[in-house]
Amino acid sequence: MKLLIAIVNKRDIQHLTDALIDNDFRFTEIGSTGGFLRAGNVTLLIGVDDERVPPVLELIQNHCHAREEAIDVAQIGTHLDALGLGEAVTTTVGGAQVFIIQAERMVVV
Repeated sequence: MKLLIAIVNKRDIQHLTDALIDNDFRFTEIGSTGGFLRAGNVTLLIGVDDERVPPVLELIQNHCHAREEAIDVAQIGTHLDALGLGEAVTTTVGGAQVFIIQAERMVVV
């Protein structure tokens, strides 16, 4: 059994969760915030048998897309504004990061 921890951009979450439900995957959804951009994310906890990991990863890949965005440096409160980079920088946002962890067992109480 595996525990997938998927950190998903808030723009992609609705399509992904709909697809997971349509394909009979269950999950727990936790609101989260990224450290660099301080932007909204959603963290999904998905417990699946080993053979169901590839279909979950395929759904995540099909519904979470990275994209380039101009970010206002002053708005995110980082030290980048001190580097003289101007008011905005272009960075990649979206997509998903997935951690796959071996789970000994799942118990419902």
